[in-house]
Amino acid sequence: MIVLGFDTATRATAVALRLGDGETLSRRDDPGPGEHPGHATRLLAMAGELLRGAAVGWSAVERIAVGLGPGTFTGLRVGVATARGLAQSLSAELVGVSSLGALAEAALQDPVVAAEAFGGGVLAVVDARRKEVFAAAYGRGDRGSADELMPAVALAPHKIGSLIERAEEQAGRAEEQAGRAGRRWLAVGDGAVRYRDHLQRAGADVPEDSSRLHLIDAATICRLGLDAPAVAAYEEILPDYRRRPDAELALEALAVHGSSAR
Repeated sequence: MIVLGFDTATRATAVALRLGDGETLSRRDDPGPGEHPGHATRLLAMAGELLRGAAVGWSAVERIAVGLGPGTFTGLRVGVATARGLAQSLSAELVGVSSLGALAEAALQDPVVAAEAFGGGVLAVVDARRKEVFAAAYGRGDRGSADELMPAVALAPHKIGSLIERAEEQAGRAEEQAGRAGRRWLAVGDGAVRYRDHLQRAGADVPEDSSRLHLIDAATICRLGLDAPAVAAYEEILPDYRRRPDAELALEALAVHGSSAR
């Protein structure tokens, strides 16, 4: 099956094309400091570049896999709308993938990480702005894949310690069942980079800032999307905002201020 996968949950635009033989081609657009994300302008262009490079036409794409977040509001809206539009126009299957799950999955599949004794698992941490992060905890499943221990939440970085405590309770049960001991946590994602000090104080290891482990990998979106069941209706694919949009909160604040002023 030929799968086109992409993620726009962070400032980056990541796109990959998985061919029928398992070969995967990837492209990324990582805006520099002060630059605007290129989700709206680069996503389809990057997908077209991959298809041309593989000598594959759009009509050959059989499934679209899209990262659902949580992440930036604008990025997720662009990604999900593009995925739904493409799937409908191509009569392709459509599947959604957790962006945090893909981040953890790529880390757990990394050979260096696999060789380390991260008995606790992986914390996927994405910068949520407003001085918050989106974070979720994952352990290594029986097949080596990422199993969710704690679902995604939006929280202040200084509260990461409480998330780790709750995740350790879940990981501890898994360790007892599997006969494993020792808990070390690896924190990955742009939120882990930005709030490194908070995570390290909470007891998590954070790879160096330049590590590829902090990037959501579109090839992993493709692989997870290949294994997931496709939705029956395209409208079932929705962004995982995990909290209310900034614009909605601003309008609510204006309404409250206006009523109090009268």
